[in-house]
Amino acid sequence: MATGRLSALVFALLLSLPLVSSAVPARAAGERVITRIEPAASEEGLAVRFTLTGKAKVRSFALKNPDRIAIDFENAVPAVPFDDLPDNPLVSTVRHGLVTADRYRVIFRLKAPAVGMLSERGEGGGDVVELTIRPGGGQGAPGPSGSAAAAAKPDHAAKKAPHEAAAERRLTIVIDPGHGGEDKGAVSPSGTMEKTINLENARMLRDVLNGYPGVDAELTRDDDTFIPLDDRAEIARRKDADLFLSIHADSIHYQSLRGATVYTLSEDASDDLARQIAANENAADRYAPEGFQQGSPEVFDILLDLTRRETVSFSEHFAAALVTDLSRHEIDLINRPKRSAGFRVLKSPDVPSVLIEMGFLSNSDDEKLLKNGEWRAKICRAIAESVIQFFRGGKADALKAAEAKN
Repeated sequence: MATGRLSALVFALLLSLPLVSSAVPARAAGERVITRIEPAASEEGLAVRFTLTGKAKVRSFALKNPDRIAIDFENAVPAVPFDDLPDNPLVSTVRHGLVTADRYRVIFRLKAPAVGMLSERGEGGGDVVELTIRPGGGQGAPGPSGSAAAAAKPDHAAKKAPHEAAAERRLTIVIDPGHGGEDKGAVSPSGTMEKTINLENARMLRDVLNGYPGVDAELTRDDDTFIPLDDRAEIARRKDADLFLSIHADSIHYQSLRGATVYTLSEDASDDLARQIAANENAADRYAPEGFQQGSPEVFDILLDLTRRETVSFSEHFAAALVTDLSRHEIDLINRPKRSAGFRVLKSPDVPSVLIEMGFLSNSDDEKLLKNGEWRAKICRAIAESVIQFFRGGKADALKAAEAKN
């Protein structure tokens, strides 16, 4: 591990303590330092100015339950403490820390509906980023990457009205067909391979989601290819995904067990079934090429830090909504269909992630459904509608959306 990465990870752990040290950690190549953080209150809200030694990639987004606005700096670390905020009408508290070795996050908890807007300018050889939090947002903020000025290009987004910027923001959904290549996954008594079922269902779900306007749904694999678990999660991070859906159809020794299940990440499995399913899925990397590096132990430290908690919370809320929507669409579910365990493929610290077992290939009735085109279309529509409703707060019509695009 590089010295800069190690120091950043140590700094991340320090930032999880109640007080933030003002010491500057060792800097990796290309890393920027935040030398000043200046919050200023007004009658309308709060503005926070960040001064950096150079230009860093920055984005702002919103989180729900509770409502918060966050700002991310890539390849940047702070050299100053930031614990107190001036009295203001919109923000109650601030928390911050390194969420990965290369990403520093500041989260502002809201006490009233608000939107965040970013601006950025060069100054004296460095960079000045300003986050302005103003009243707005109606019934609260949208999900990750979804503020009124969620800004990969903050200078353009800041010029738009909040509702216009939110309406134009595209959702990126990464769908992961489990297993692939030499890793067949589960195999039914009749010989049906999970890797094939997963790919077919993932393709269908992708196509349904892409029928909605403003949605980019992509697959981690679109053929019979093996991809290590950590790489699957990293694909979602590289694409700056709003949501990562891992699609499976496992096998279990209880042949009578059937129905869909939605899993989220947890250090401790919610039950023995979840623990067994996670063990099955985590074993996929036994097919990885010789010399493939397993995920480093720091991943489990990240589970404890600021962003991991925020992301898991978002994932939990989506999983609960998805279970409700699947039931509403009369999709058979197992007893206690929302469960959790230590799935490595769900470990991304900043992309909300869930794993969906559409059914069990060890059960003959489930196997028939998993291979039935009409049923597959039904569950894919249910999942897609749940995603859109969760992020956009309303029921969309995929057919009309598809027609509107033509």
